[in-house]
Formats: sequence, C-alpha cells, structure tokens
Amino acid sequence: MPQPNMNKMLQQVQKMQADMIKAQEALANETIEASAGGGMVTVTITGDLQVKDVVIAPDAIDPEDPELLQDMVLAAVNEAIRQAQELAATRMGGLTGGMDLGALGGLGL
Repeated sequence: MPQPNMNKMLQQVQKMQADMIKAQEALANETIEASAGGGMVTVTITGDLQVKDVVIAPDAIDPEDPELLQDMVLAAVNEAIRQAQELAATRMGGLTGGMDLGALGGLGL
C-alpha cells in the first residue's frame, strides 16, 4: 500500500488555509441588511459580523413603548447575524468541502 505524500498534503492544506484567509477578507467587505417591524428598524452588518449601520424610522420611536423598539432592534440584529453566518458557512464550506479543520490548528498551520 503506497504511503501518502506528506509534502503534497501539506501544500494542499496550506493552499486551503490561504484560500480561507482570502475568503474571510472578502466576507469583511460584504454587507447584509436585515430589517424588523416591517422595515421600521434596519441593520447593516458585514460578513465578518461587524454592525455598520442601524436605521430606525421615526415612527418606530414611541416613548410610551420603548420595549417594542428594543425588540425590533434585537430582531433585526439577530437576523443580520444569522444571514451573515449563513453566508460565511456557504463560502467557507465550499473551500473545505465540508471538512472540519478545527484539529489543524494544533498542527501549527
């Protein structure tokens, strides 16, 4: 039974790692927009989970019911995060072929 070519495997892993770094950098430049309350609150977030903008419609501000506005902001932020994580998983999953590379961190790669 032939032995695996460790140099070739290491080169492939290093290329995959470089491709993943490029994909992560690209995600930082992508934006996702999510809204809640029928568009009363809109949140823009990057693919690397940095909140860039929160827009609140004047009609959403009710001094008698601040909890409603809080709930809309939370809903919009959580939806934006969910969409950004889904985008990242799609992009990164394509690079790794669905492999779990968590163990490679212990190899110093």
